[in-house]
Amino acid sequence: MTPSSSKVTWPSLFTALMYAFMYAPIIVLAVYSFNESRYSAGWEGFSLRWYRALFSDRRIFAALQDSLTVAIVAVAVSAVLGTLMAIGLARYQFRGKALYRGVSYLPLIIPDIAIAVATLVFLTSVAVPLSLSTVIAAHMVFCLAYIAVVVSSRLQSLDPNLEEAALDLGATPTQAMIKVLIPQLAPGILAGCLLAFVLSMDDLLISSFTAGGGANPLPLEIFSRVRTGVKPDINALSVVLILGSALLSGLAEYVRYRSEKRRRLSG
Repeated sequence: MTPSSSKVTWPSLFTALMYAFMYAPIIVLAVYSFNESRYSAGWEGFSLRWYRALFSDRRIFAALQDSLTVAIVAVAVSAVLGTLMAIGLARYQFRGKALYRGVSYLPLIIPDIAIAVATLVFLTSVAVPLSLSTVIAAHMVFCLAYIAVVVSSRLQSLDPNLEEAALDLGATPTQAMIKVLIPQLAPGILAGCLLAFVLSMDDLLISSFTAGGGANPLPLEIFSRVRTGVKPDINALSVVLILGSALLSGLAEYVRYRSEKRRRLSG
């Protein structure tokens, strides 16, 4: 090893500081989720009492069920509509296409508070009662845009000659899309769905404006509890959610790796 290679450079130091800034709070949160004390001011010994309290909390599981229902339904519908929208924008030409694309991607840049207020005003104006269904409809607004963007980026890297070959061999446009295009888009669709799922599970503003009294998603339940201070059971819940997110990310990366490996072998 040369003397110059052992020196700490500014880019590497800055990178290390950024990683520490991002992950140190998560490490502290995970450590204190095993703290015996009810308060986070001091360490009083290792304990699993807060995880036992978490898994026996019916309100948390009811809120988690609401959040999962909203995220799964919103992502499932948005996956179909977002994929079709991305294919239509990439493969077809029609009047007003640029304007339609800009309007479709507006939820990506509009602040959540603006979407929440606009949705609430619209629902109130048409006299729709707030419930879990209105939360699902509101989440579809941004889930659709995120999935369409990810699928569009995947479309740009595909070879359009494969679809044309399928059409030349007698396949209908629908058959070519289902049997040729969709399998190639599957990694992008999955990535977009996972991104939209995480964003839906994490959303607080839009859910708080559109939930009403008939629904209580998990972010609302957590927010109602931490207004008076973060309790250890919330630390435990945060650790469980982080591990679940890491598992989903690992699954998405594994699917992407397998897809890329199959494509290299077939090429």
